[in-house]
Amino acid sequence: MLSSSDKTILRELARQQLEVAHSEKNQARVALWQRHNALHGERPVIHLELDTFEEEVIPPRLRCESEEGRALETELYRRFLNLTLFDDDWVVPDFFPVTVKTWFHPFGHKITRTFASNHSVGHHFNYVISDLEDDWDKVGKSDFGIDHAGTKQALSLAEDTFGDILPVRLTGSGLYVCLTQDIVHLMGMEVMCFSMYDYPELFCQMMDKLASDYLSFFDLLKQEGLMLPTTGFEHLGQGSRCFTSELPSANITGPGDLWGFMDSQETVSISPKMFADFIFPAYKKVASTFGLLSYGCCEPVHPVWDCIGSLPNLRKVSISPWCDEDFMAERLRGSHTIYHRKPSPNYLGVNPELDEEAFRAHIRKTLQTARGCHVEITQRDVYTIHHNEDKARRYVAIIREEIEKNWQP
Repeated sequence: MLSSSDKTILRELARQQLEVAHSEKNQARVALWQRHNALHGERPVIHLELDTFEEEVIPPRLRCESEEGRALETELYRRFLNLTLFDDDWVVPDFFPVTVKTWFHPFGHKITRTFASNHSVGHHFNYVISDLEDDWDKVGKSDFGIDHAGTKQALSLAEDTFGDILPVRLTGSGLYVCLTQDIVHLMGMEVMCFSMYDYPELFCQMMDKLASDYLSFFDLLKQEGLMLPTTGFEHLGQGSRCFTSELPSANITGPGDLWGFMDSQETVSISPKMFADFIFPAYKKVASTFGLLSYGCCEPVHPVWDCIGSLPNLRKVSISPWCDEDFMAERLRGSHTIYHRKPSPNYLGVNPELDEEAFRAHIRKTLQTARGCHVEITQRDVYTIHHNEDKARRYVAIIREEIEKNWQP
């Protein structure tokens, strides 16, 4: 049970979120996202992803005393701090979303990690497969399900605390499937790569099996009535939003009515031919079921563009710091796929002082290279802003200034 003081704090924040959501600035940027995802945006949208450095921003603001209260307080701040602190385009909903709680354990194994220390980023995964052929009995059916009780509890707590101020809504998100991430978490990079060479048929069988298990998981969501629309504020993955009028906002019949997200960062060391032979068939099996697809994270997509670019529902593709910007700009110019640029995090995250001229040149190159493309800019993987919120706000302002000076649709 929340104390009366915790409830007072949370209700104040709920009012603050609703006020920001109804602001003229937020409403204008919601409309911008809608036009952008429909390929009619007049400028690139900007998002400085808070997740990786939020420990420097949110905990100092927390006032609730209970663990439950601080968790809700954190979620409320996550909804509106980007817009109010950094003035990026991460828009604020006029409701409090509670995402359906689910689980998916690949081949029946819960992924576990050992951390270097408490609150440490450093960790290693505890592998369960050391030799694919010898351990083939461990490649069983994936375990997945829905935490109905946990979902109901989260809904009830929010509704009881501030639901009369800020509506509480059960929401979904873009369907998230990263097959090779699951594989690496179970066997590690070395075993994964050697397995393609030592046991090519078993490896392909394993990939196909995992893809089929995800499709079965989608069937469960549909049967339970928890395959929810992805047409608005829902999170798409990779710091993007789902806004679209091209997918249904009700009566979802399957993944073909939803956004999906996939990446394969773990396969950067294999050749494009190996990617096409060992990885892409399973990815295509899943990706082809989505209504719209966003693809890629930190991996450079240009070496495997012959595969990824063949997906007809591809709407966004990640252009990471390791990607050939010129190659991808040439391929995406005039297309129906958004050039989702991820600038290098080094400018904001490495030095206490922001090198404005160097960062301007970095952003300017993207804006000039990607002329004629539909561009989205998401700054990810910044693990510290050196406790300097003004630096982060200035960082976003510089992107806006460079867009004003250099952007040509």
